[in-house]
Amino acid sequence: MTGHLTIGRGGGPTAACSVGRLDRARTAALAGRCLLWAGLVVPGLCAVRLGLSEPRPVWQQAAGAGVLAAATALARRRPLAAFALTAALCLADAPALFGLSYGSALAVFALLLGLRAERTGPAALGFAAVAAAGTVRIALGGGDPVPPWLVMTGTLVFGCVLPWLGGRYWRQSRELTAAGRLRAARLEEEQRLAEKRARLRERARIAQDMYDSLGPELSLLALRAGGLQVAPDLPERHRVAVAGLRAAAADATDRLHRIIGVLREDDDEPLPLVPAGETVGQLVARAAGSGLPVRCSAGGRPPEPGGVAERLLHHVTREALTNAARHAPGAPVVVELTGGPGATVTVTNGPATEPGSAHSGGGTGLLGLRAAVTAVGGTFEAGPHGGGYRVRTHVPERAGRPSAPSRAPSAPFTRARRGVAAALGAAAGAGVALVAAAAGWYAYTETHAVLEPAAYAALRTGTPLTSLALPDRQIQDPPSDRAPAPPEGADCRYYRASGELFVSVDHYRLCFDDEGRLVAKDVVPRAGGRRSATHEEFTR
Repeated sequence: MTGHLTIGRGGGPTAACSVGRLDRARTAALAGRCLLWAGLVVPGLCAVRLGLSEPRPVWQQAAGAGVLAAATALARRRPLAAFALTAALCLADAPALFGLSYGSALAVFALLLGLRAERTGPAALGFAAVAAAGTVRIALGGGDPVPPWLVMTGTLVFGCVLPWLGGRYWRQSRELTAAGRLRAARLEEEQRLAEKRARLRERARIAQDMYDSLGPELSLLALRAGGLQVAPDLPERHRVAVAGLRAAAADATDRLHRIIGVLREDDDEPLPLVPAGETVGQLVARAAGSGLPVRCSAGGRPPEPGGVAERLLHHVTREALTNAARHAPGAPVVVELTGGPGATVTVTNGPATEPGSAHSGGGTGLLGLRAAVTAVGGTFEAGPHGGGYRVRTHVPERAGRPSAPSRAPSAPFTRARRGVAAALGAAAGAGVALVAAAAGWYAYTETHAVLEPAAYAALRTGTPLTSLALPDRQIQDPPSDRAPAPPEGADCRYYRASGELFVSVDHYRLCFDDEGRLVAKDVVPRAGGRRSATHEEFTR
């Protein structure tokens, strides 16, 4: 039996592997959402089971679990919608937005909102909408609105804004990490290119040094050969040999010049300032000894020996003399060196009296000199002058001294982290302050709404309200769902049987008729249906 494997266009083992990886990713994402939903539903069920929150019908618990399932499904693509659903569920459960059943879910979806939402404006509008809706619900609920409003504000700041800022910080940290890795890769690439460019520049520098050392010597060699060629007592056969020597030296100088121009074709750095080992005056004297008709005049304070200005002027003078010997042989050359604040050298040659070199050269020497002089803040001028040519260079007194570096600005990543940390600190401080104020107000109101069991046991129906010594305040969240049906037309008041805070306690309900007489008194047991031992002792 022979099997056949048919691979159509766009299919094959690779496509099958890709589809398998995609299916596994989708399965993992679905499993993650289910785990998140289960983690958000369990606290509410445990709170009801342990009696930490008011008991609810089964349909209400199922509806809350369904809303959390919808919010979990929207959390990845619509984080703001998921947060809005959870906030609406919390407001429906408690006007103050705080509750053990769905408070953790609200904080989780606020964290995911900061982590997955790109803009901050919609989140701010969402927080404002939740605050407005909670304020309206508290105002319509009756009673003293201050305690629940403080609790709602503290929950909104401490349970919504602070987790949202944590998500923003987490998102920013991931983005900065990715940007840092990208920047590191770019820096490595730039370092590699810089090393390659440095090698090329070093080669060009070595070639330039060769030209700086050999070019003037070859030019002077050609100049001396030209002097011998026109000597009257030189035999004709020697005159022909000297002419060939002069042409060969000039041709070697031009070839060296062209090679240096090719090597420095892509180099934008100024010429290296290698010390020449001699002053401008010594350079002019050596050129005059080689047969070049040159004279030098100096005035003012000379530049500092071995400094940047002295080396630059030496370089400019040497290049100018070399060009005069090559392109204007026999022309008189004048070198003027002026000192003072800075230094100036002017090299002027007249028109040529003998045939010059047939090669014009690439002109990179003057371009390199201009780059080197302007790099230290000097000025460079070169051009025809009076039938000849003039090169003029001025170098400032403090050439080459770098200015004091300015203070480096803070890194943007550091500023971003500091901004997020400051926002987190401000939100945490505001949340702590509001929660502390709400807890203080809650403790005050609850402890001033306590009716002692002995005082409750002494109450008799028919007693006028004006003759009863009742607490100053009533509780703001009466457990009316656990209390029996009140008498028709009666006004009922609720009081706590104990001053314990943050736990479920027994409550007393006192109902008065239109004339203010006590018509009914009832005990509302704590969540779980069991009365306290203290109440049983006083009512026996």
